[in-house]
Amino acid sequence: MYLLGNVLVVGLVVGGVSPKSAAAQSAGRIEQLSGTTTPEYVVPRTPDGVPDLEGFWTNQTYTPLERPSEVNKAFYTVEEAAEIEEGRFEREVAQTSPGTIPDVHYDFTQFGLDRSQSTFARSLRTSLIVDPPTGRLPPLNTIGLERARKVMEERERIGGRWDAAENNQLDDRCIIMRGAGPPMLNAGYNANYHIVQNADYVMILVEMIHDARIIPLDGRRYPSGRVRHWMGLPRGYWEGDSLVVETANFNGKNPLEGSSDQLRVIERFTRVSDDTILYKFTVADPDTWDRSWTAEMSMKKTIGPLFEHACHEGNYGLYNTLVGARLEDRKADEEDGLQGPEE
Repeated sequence: MYLLGNVLVVGLVVGGVSPKSAAAQSAGRIEQLSGTTTPEYVVPRTPDGVPDLEGFWTNQTYTPLERPSEVNKAFYTVEEAAEIEEGRFEREVAQTSPGTIPDVHYDFTQFGLDRSQSTFARSLRTSLIVDPPTGRLPPLNTIGLERARKVMEERERIGGRWDAAENNQLDDRCIIMRGAGPPMLNAGYNANYHIVQNADYVMILVEMIHDARIIPLDGRRYPSGRVRHWMGLPRGYWEGDSLVVETANFNGKNPLEGSSDQLRVIERFTRVSDDTILYKFTVADPDTWDRSWTAEMSMKKTIGPLFEHACHEGNYGLYNTLVGARLEDRKADEEDGLQGPEE
């Protein structure tokens, strides 16, 4: 048995159960959880008459953003999905042996922090991307390729990841993480959100680093292009039973798959059942791709509250990795000194 959020789940450990029957039971869970809304579903509404999206939700999933190169179909069969999921879980169990990185960092299989523990958002899709039909990102255009080249040159100029704190990734530096978005992609763990709404605003609290997205619904215009934010500036409105959020004015410092500060994201939140929000988003950036691309995933109801995520408090990871790198540098220099000059 293991922990799934705040719920205790009993694993299949009874003797005599064949792997085939275990896969069949797992497939049944996936099939049940991948269903869409029924025609008779009545969307709950707030006192203002709009769909009620409030609550705690997770977008934890095994489905990758892009379709794997060896896969050429949009959906797995139920049996294929179950086999893939069980294989990943078994590998994660094997990786948590004493002394390994997962053992000293997070034991995902014990504490339910990884995707294998999430029965919330299973899907038969082979990718989150649904357009283009390939399930993969469009190729970078000439502007995007040139920017990517300059980024690589700058990285070479400033040195390696462990040469300075500033060279580290944004999440290592506790500035922003993948789950904040937009779009709000699966963060791997701590992939939970708290949605609060009233007639004028929708607030989405992101568990990872506790970023809060404040989305006005009053029809206000975007400010000058000189005003740019890490998560862009959102503007929301209701379109039927869907909350539509359009975001622009990104600062370009947290690129999405190589995007620029011209990135625009349109998200749609649609309540399709009591425990599911269909989350669909379209990404456009003329300075990166020559066409837009669209992805969708489920946000499944989960258990709150969200506990504080104080990323830098007691965080010795960045310091220790830099100290370790300097120690390795010193040892390398000492070894070079002991060897003496080449003859």
